[in-house]
Amino acid sequence: MGKPRLPLAEYVAGLPKAAVYGALFFTDTEDRPLQLRSSVKQGLWQFPGGDMDPGETPFGTAVRECREETGIVFTGRPRLLAVDFAPPGPWPVAKTGFVFDGGRLGRDALSRIVLDPGEHDAWEVRPMDDWARTMDSRSWRRLAAVNRARRTGTTVYLENVPDPAC
Repeated sequence: MGKPRLPLAEYVAGLPKAAVYGALFFTDTEDRPLQLRSSVKQGLWQFPGGDMDPGETPFGTAVRECREETGIVFTGRPRLLAVDFAPPGPWPVAKTGFVFDGGRLGRDALSRIVLDPGEHDAWEVRPMDDWARTMDSRSWRRLAAVNRARRTGTTVYLENVPDPAC
């Protein structure tokens, strides 16, 4: 005989909790990835994006966060490049991210980036080799996988062991 059915609220209360983020991956016209340097976490480079608010979708979050963090108003359609899962570690709950393709930005679009200084203090586009020397290992693995997914037209699934430095 199976387990008795729990009332919905009781069942949901027992489910694992998770945070969700959405992000956009951009490159310049030479396919060099755009990254933002966190003004909160020293030395952390990341995609424009952030945590989902109640009632949002991951793509809606990516678009909103990108606009808030860079001033870029993305109007493209969602094309998923990566799902990024991290179990509880530095965060008390699991974290799942959805990284979408933001396309290529020309020199003019890049020159109009306006950062929110409460979140980021610099943006850069660099060749992948330069990013490999600059980023922490977890962020580098994610950037390399997302860049490869964009180049190959695929989607990647990442499971990350938390890096204490993040």
